[in-house]
Amino acid sequence: MNTSLIPPLRAFPPEADALRAEVRAFLIQDRATHGWQPHVDSWISSWDPGFSERLAGRGWLGMTVPTEYGGHGRSHLDRFVVTEELLAAGAPVAAHWVADRQVVPALLSYGTDRQRREYLPAIAAGQCFFAIGMSEPESGSDLASVRTKATRVDGGWELTGTKVWTSGAHHAHAFFVLARSAPLDTARRHDGLSQFIVTLDSPGIEIRPIRLLTGQHHFNEVVLDHVFVPDHMVLGTPGEGWRQVTSELGFERSGPERILSTQPLLEAFLTRVADSDELDTASVTSLGALVARLTTLRQLSSAVANALSEGKSADLSAALVKDLGTRYEGDVVEVAATAVATDADPGSADEFTRLLGEGLLHTPGFTLRGGTSEILRGVVARGLGLR
Repeated sequence: MNTSLIPPLRAFPPEADALRAEVRAFLIQDRATHGWQPHVDSWISSWDPGFSERLAGRGWLGMTVPTEYGGHGRSHLDRFVVTEELLAAGAPVAAHWVADRQVVPALLSYGTDRQRREYLPAIAAGQCFFAIGMSEPESGSDLASVRTKATRVDGGWELTGTKVWTSGAHHAHAFFVLARSAPLDTARRHDGLSQFIVTLDSPGIEIRPIRLLTGQHHFNEVVLDHVFVPDHMVLGTPGEGWRQVTSELGFERSGPERILSTQPLLEAFLTRVADSDELDTASVTSLGALVARLTTLRQLSSAVANALSEGKSADLSAALVKDLGTRYEGDVVEVAATAVATDADPGSADEFTRLLGEGLLHTPGFTLRGGTSEILRGVVARGLGLR
């Protein structure tokens, strides 16, 4: 194994403890004041623009954005600490999540000064929300097979195609679209792709809901029918879309949301076991095993955050975090469901029962978003020289 491809583990600095305590105190007070409930998959399922604005008021959005663009110029590790606490609390972070996690670093890496000044201050203020248009029907995780077409026209580009699983598009202001801007060369499938910033109120866009088994609406199919995108809304360099997208996936795949989506359920499970009249040895053992895995995954995820903050490539380790993390999250749900005799009900007033119900309904999506497990294992195998 080529271990040099995996960033070294890093300990959190002492100042992280003070920041963590500050965020925890804020969350306790904010929940008491505004009455939100913790949720499994809160970064997808809990859309609350008011919460995002309150978070921005504390300086906890756009943390890594330079002050000249309305941000706070803080480290990726500071941001990591804040996002860990938000996810562990199951806080309603979905509104700003994609913009803060993925759009910010992409604009800082590839955006023009005009694009940065238009979007980064609004993102840092919790007033601008984004979606991501990568996946397409029948393409799965094979982004090189996208069929959305970008055609050069006077003053810009015209986009036609369909994007799917576009989280939050029905609420968001804009989204990044990956499209084929040059004819497909089967020998060089990754060439000829470009990225565009598309406002979601543009003429020619239709947003169709994809509802979960619960009836909830988080995902969408977005149809683009000859949508005009001006030249100043091209992200980066035309034809360099593949390189840009793969660098963005490091941020999408390695964050704490890949290991903490089920943390509210894990903590409710711990409370249920601790409050039991009889010590359940099997449940205690299962909890211990889960916490041990969580500890390891947190270290790996934070190491990737550190590597990304230093501008290093972390494709392999990000894919590893995503694959191992989503398997771990699924196991949290399975262990809790097996250990506690209760009916899982996402509408229950009992917090453990409600969170277990949410976990069971969301589990099928864990191994799909951010790349299927099969694709991720292929990335890891190639990175280690096994394929």
